[in-house]
Amino acid sequence: MTGSGTSPKAGDMAVHVIDDDEAVRHSLAFLFQSVGLPARTYDSAAAFLAVAPGLRGGCVLTDLRMPGIDGLALQRRLGELKSRLPVIFITGHGDVPVAVQALKAGAFDFIEKPFEDEALLSTIQGALESDRRTRKRTAETERTAARLASLTPRERQVLERLVAGQPNKTIAQELGASPRTVEVHRARVMEKMGAQNLCELVRMALSVGITAEAELEPGFAASSK
Repeated sequence: MTGSGTSPKAGDMAVHVIDDDEAVRHSLAFLFQSVGLPARTYDSAAAFLAVAPGLRGGCVLTDLRMPGIDGLALQRRLGELKSRLPVIFITGHGDVPVAVQALKAGAFDFIEKPFEDEALLSTIQGALESDRRTRKRTAETERTAARLASLTPRERQVLERLVAGQPNKTIAQELGASPRTVEVHRARVMEKMGAQNLCELVRMALSVGITAEAELEPGFAASSK
């Protein structure tokens, strides 16, 4: 069994319910669908892992103790797959220490049995909102990286020095160029990166790993201005 319930397309904000108890799966799916949340159910962690690489949005609600691959092992496997889906565990009272261990490993939260529907729905909504924020940041970083790749080597050098806090005059001296030439490169960098001001440009550069502490690439010869 690979899953049932509403079949979400990649990117849908679905709740992926994993539990070996069929009654629990159906009950949770009904609860989520009753409030308009797409839900998909799986009878084992293995069934979920079979489709996990193609999922881009939503969250995971899984029992902690299951035959075969248990909740903690599932969490580790998702980490190996680089999955960013928030994971919420359903636990019994005696599983709280293990659930805390899961939290330290990056789980979003855990819910103790028996739980109130309102408490569960609140946790699920929090996980889905966290996923939305994460995917938004990821998309912004990918766009910034693509823009960074469009810079020429000289423009990249200018950007690195701007992030390091150097004024145009210093950049010109280091690169063996005129201040006017640096101003032109700076304007092109701003345009290509889609930055409205220097502060925004620096923020974008930091988001893709260009730091003020990074070793600056040496300047080009005058013929490469």
